[in-house]
Amino acid sequence: MAQSPAEMIGKRDRAVTVQISDDFDLEKIAESGQCFRWEQTDSDTWRIIAGKSCLRVTDLRGGHFEMDCTQEGYDSFWHDYFDLDENYRNVRERIDPGEDPFLWQAAEFEKGIRILRQDPWEMLITFIISQNRNIPAIKRSVELLALSCGDLRHDSGGMPYYAFPEPEAVLALSGDELTECRLGYRCRYVHEAARAVLDGDIDLKGLLTADEDTTIKALTALLGVGVKVANCVSLFGLHHINAFPIDVWVKRILEDQYPDGYPYDRYAPYNGIYQQYMYAYYRHKQQA
Repeated sequence: MAQSPAEMIGKRDRAVTVQISDDFDLEKIAESGQCFRWEQTDSDTWRIIAGKSCLRVTDLRGGHFEMDCTQEGYDSFWHDYFDLDENYRNVRERIDPGEDPFLWQAAEFEKGIRILRQDPWEMLITFIISQNRNIPAIKRSVELLALSCGDLRHDSGGMPYYAFPEPEAVLALSGDELTECRLGYRCRYVHEAARAVLDGDIDLKGLLTADEDTTIKALTALLGVGVKVANCVSLFGLHHINAFPIDVWVKRILEDQYPDGYPYDRYAPYNGIYQQYMYAYYRHKQQA
């Protein structure tokens, strides 16, 4: 059996210390465009809200991280959330620097990114909200939606937070209440997505094991969900790590770096990971 890149090395009642020998960079994950409820509370600590759960994780350096959860919480949720059974160093090493110097450089610069295993319902709504918006605006709307109808909870330090709301809670919101979440024209799309999930028009859990054609067809059948959003939900919510979302940034990359075509078959089944390296690297270069 392959050795896991994460190993438990200590625990307290409300904290565990984990040693991660593989690529794992909290800041790079937070800035990779896949999660919108991460907040940096100091230079080494992030407060992460995922679904109904909340975690503070501190980088102790040297590959050691303290997480303020029980061992059961780590084993049952956070270990999988961070995708710690996948070896991302091995994925990077599949790239030939002589054959594809751009992707090799992107992966080296952005190593530490991991594809989080996030809730498909939350990702569906989050990426519907994300359309034609920048990251601060997306974060604001997601928080307003959680505040409007999510359950009030408290983290291990007693600080309040709001869980991401269930479909029935979103569906119960009025048009004015959705508007107050600053969703704009996306109000109808969010409302109809909640209705589709509750009515069984789409089975998000069933899509976890579906092939990509079936997944994209099912997601794009929803009002307001195009191919780009569907691929984001596939990658970040269903953990189909060969999914390859194409936004304006990735479109520029394909035009600039792969004029003869991007070699999808060469990089399968990890195209989604490589897409994240390219996206983050190219965006940082353009914004520098």
